[in-house]
Amino acid sequence: QVQLVESGGGLVQAGGSLRLSCVSSGPTASSYAMGWFRQAPGKEREFVAALTWSGPGSYYSESVKGRFTISRNNAKNTTYLQMNNLNAEDTAVYYCAAAHFASELLSYEPDYWGQGTQVIVSS
Repeated sequence: QVQLVESGGGLVQAGGSLRLSCVSSGPTASSYAMGWFRQAPGKEREFVAALTWSGPGSYYSESVKGRFTISRNNAKNTTYLQMNNLNAEDTAVYYCAAAHFASELLSYEPDYWGQGTQVIVSS
């Protein structure tokens, strides 16, 4: 069993930056592929970014590529999402997710979800 707790959300002006954190706990937390999803009001949850358990393989949605960076510190069991040049379309609840393989994140089939953290971008 893996527990995921996100933090770092908040209110930011357009063009600004935020860094989200996701702390994983559980006996095998560091061996999971990690990802971020988001859900805006009235919209379906969408994939944002994913990272393999060892780190070098990363994936991004086209809407965030070049602006967001996913990374992890396995020693701290923490996954990060650095978000730069934010715009109003990035406003959403951001969810951390874990899966045995990155492909499961890309197919929206993670094994575990966090509770979410709200990001609001004011224009």
